[in-house]
Parts: sequence; C-alpha cells; structure tokens
Amino acid sequence: MSENAHKGHRQRVKNRYMNDGGLDSFEDHQVLELLLFYCYPQRDTNEIAHKMIQCYGSLHNLFDADPLDISRRCNVSENVAILISLIPHLSKRYSTGKYVKRNVLSSSKLAGEYCVGLFTGIKYECFYLLCLNTQRQLLHAELVHKGTIDSAPVYPRIIVETALKHNAASVILAHNHPSGKLVASHSDIDVTRKLISALGVIDIDVVDHIIVGGGSYYSFSEKRLLHLVY
Repeated sequence: MSENAHKGHRQRVKNRYMNDGGLDSFEDHQVLELLLFYCYPQRDTNEIAHKMIQCYGSLHNLFDADPLDISRRCNVSENVAILISLIPHLSKRYSTGKYVKRNVLSSSKLAGEYCVGLFTGIKYECFYLLCLNTQRQLLHAELVHKGTIDSAPVYPRIIVETALKHNAASVILAHNHPSGKLVASHSDIDVTRKLISALGVIDIDVVDHIIVGGGSYYSFSEKRLLHLVY
C-alpha cells in the first residue's frame, strides 16, 4: 500500500469513528487497528492487529494480558504493550469515576454498576468493603482481601477495623467471581453471615453483598438473601 493510500485509509477509519459516534460498527481487529495508529505513524496496523488478536484468541484476552507477555509474544515495543494493557484499567477508572461524582449508592442497581466498574481488569478473586455514610454516599472503597473465600477467609477483624477507620454508617460487601458464574456459594453466604454479625456489634449495617462476574452483578439485597443470613 502506498504512503498516500495508507494515510487515506487511516483518515477514513478515523472519520468512521467520528461519524458513527463510537465503535459499535467496528470489528475487533478494526478497534485494535485504530488504537495502534497512535503507536505506529507509518506502518500498516491492520496486519499487526490481526496477528495480535490471533496470538491471544480474542481482543478481550489481549487487553487482559500482562504487558511484558504482550511484548514478547507479539514482538511489539514496550510502548505498544503498555498502551494495550492500559485499556481495562482506563475503563475501570472511567466507570468508577461516574459514581464518585454522583457519590450516592442508594440502590442495589447503582451499587452493582459501581462494583462492575470496580472489578474491571481484575483477573483474580478479591474482596472490597464499600464504606457509606448515613446518606448512602460512598466514603471509601477498600481492597481488604485477595484470594478466594474458600482458600483464605475474609477476617471479620479487618472488615470491622476498615469500617471504623472510614467512619462508615453502613457498608456494602463486594467480591468477584473471575469464572463469571453469578451465584452465591455456601462460602459466600457463610462469610456474609459472619460479617453481618461482627459489624452488628458496632451498629454498622450491611446493606448489600455484591458479586461481580462476566460484566454483570448479583445482589444479595435484590435476591432477598440478606434477611436469610441473619
């Protein structure tokens, strides 16, 4: 492809993005091709995009990969690998930022949507405590545990200390299922019961327990499970 034709192609892709108002009409390799424009001023990024997606099997897997692995497996520069790996983390910052400005998690839907953003780009199971004031405004979201609930329990002492440290009037428990399976396990129910009991001693309510998986959420409150674990 000549240099002029290449430049013309790039501008057509950019115009398409601008005119469409987004990426809905783009194939995965075209999304990556557009992104790579800003790493390669001259090269044909269409071919590079195809090879990178083929290497990882999907755009999703590529975005989730470690930058060092991307650089090694795809034979691209550190700059390219870092740009690619930034995508899920930028998405997380964007998603959670919307709710920080609003700052109120007054329903399970708002809490669930916030938590979906909070767990974006996280590939291992972890547990967050969302500390709220009396108006259900988010005071702080703290990572309190890494690893599955089965293999390493979420210690009530840590949860209580975190809630007190941030002057929480109530809290939302949140963890993820990297497998994408959205169902409360026996361990999930058991740890919820223990934390409700521990926080109840200091008059802090657990208003929900959100499980995130596969880009969606499961709410104990919406499923009316909270009253069953008391």
